[in-house]
Amino acid sequence: MSKNFYPFIGFSTGDPNGIGIEIILKSLSDFKLCDSFKPVVFSNYKLIESQNKLFNTNCRITQIKNIEEANIGNLNVLNINDKDFQQNFGKSNQLGGDFSRDSLFTAAHYLNKKKIDALVTAPINKNNIQSDEFKFKGHTDFLNSNFDGDSLMFMVSDDLKVALLTEHIPINNVIEQINPSLINKRIKIVENSLKKDFNIPNPKIAILSINPHVGDNGVIGKEDDNILIPSINKISKSGINLSGPFASDSFFGSDLYKKYDAIIACYHDQGLIPFKTLTFGKGVNYTAGLNIIRTSPDHGTAYNISGKNIANESSFKAAITTALNIIENRGKI
Repeated sequence: MSKNFYPFIGFSTGDPNGIGIEIILKSLSDFKLCDSFKPVVFSNYKLIESQNKLFNTNCRITQIKNIEEANIGNLNVLNINDKDFQQNFGKSNQLGGDFSRDSLFTAAHYLNKKKIDALVTAPINKNNIQSDEFKFKGHTDFLNSNFDGDSLMFMVSDDLKVALLTEHIPINNVIEQINPSLINKRIKIVENSLKKDFNIPNPKIAILSINPHVGDNGVIGKEDDNILIPSINKISKSGINLSGPFASDSFFGSDLYKKYDAIIACYHDQGLIPFKTLTFGKGVNYTAGLNIIRTSPDHGTAYNISGKNIANESSFKAAITTALNIIENRGKI
């Protein structure tokens, strides 16, 4: 980072009854990590202060009225409301959903106004956050509806990057969603993100097969032969370094994935099971394809351990570092 530029990194808290605020506090108490940016947490100040005391994280918490007041070395809280929050760790309730939604909406407002350079989101509960104003499957869909571009869920780490053709949909809807237009769009988003966001000038991309064993010449299914392979051949002729389709079991089992800068999976579990198995605790969920920067950890609210002061903040810290690197790679510094 340039010594003359300290980006503003915004944080939404996620569900306060989960581990979101705990991992924010633990991450931002690492002063070595936080000496190059200005952290702004969009939350209820009393809530942040109470959890700071509970977890004994010793963050230097400062309540600010204007985002321009934020400084490095402090956990700057821009107060979203003055409501009293009845803490109920490990429980999903409407109050937790309301707070997580208010935090996200406020953060998105400042992101839209370009008052923050990136947003790092703590985990929400996709059920209790629902309302008349929030009818989305998660962060990615919400951001896609509020910012320019086409969003793509891109799970990234230093050693492995996995994108999805289809995201949070039932497995019986996967085939009907995959078509040449979607394949072409998603591959181009991945290639552009690798170049622009991760500074990989000539990325090598692999794509996994729809069916086991690439359909075994039609014995297990014809979708790879009829949809995926023709699309791959056409896209490859355009100059994109694309290989596949590969059978996912042998692709990961043989370490073939290490030869590629990114892998595109056809559906959620095909990509995320190997990703989280290989990188858990170091992985980051990055929303590629938009005109803004948003990252998050590779886990959920973790109600089962919330309030116990045992949550591991390593993935959240990786999300912060990834956001800072993307800011730098996009040339804002």
